Amino acid sequence: MNKEKVTMNKYITLGLAIVLVTYANGIVSTKFLSDKNIQLQSLIDENKRLSGKLNEYETEGMNVTVTMYQPVARQTDSTPNILADGTRIRTQDASNYKFIAVSRNLLKRWGGWLDYGDFIILKGTDGKDGVYQVRDTMNKRYVNRIDILESIDVKPYKFEKASIVKTDLTFNSRN
Repeated sequence: MNKEKVTMNKYITLGLAIVLVTYANGIVSTKFLSDKNIQLQSLIDENKRLSGKLNEYETEGMNVTVTMYQPVARQTDSTPNILADGTRIRTQDASNYKFIAVSRNLLKRWGGWLDYGDFIILKGTDGKDGVYQVRDTMNKRYVNRIDILESIDVKPYKFEKASIVKTDLTFNSRN
């Protein structure tokens, strides 16, 4: 009988230990999950705030510096007739395309709000205001800047206080 009592006490002790460990684990897990939920909610809130900020740029526009570039190897790369999005151009007609290159910080792939193919309205320049299409990317050293694609005979220019606004224009290439 004594052996049975000792065995029974061991089982009771073991059972109590399991209950206590399970209870403690639940408390720790609950605290851990609570902390993770707080972090997750913080990230969700930050994401909403940043999305709102991007929407402001799309509707209100942003200030940029405007320069120009020509389709020549010293200003582009070894294939000046092929833009970053894969578009092939006739270099002698570059000014007729109304294409722009944008600094990387403006492109979605680097956290910006523009994508290849998007149309923008440019304002605040002397004679270059209008609608342009994003087709190229500038060197990574530039920030908040656009380059207008121009023909080889166009003299260089720069406008430091221009603004761009994204439009909802679309281009249908099937026509």
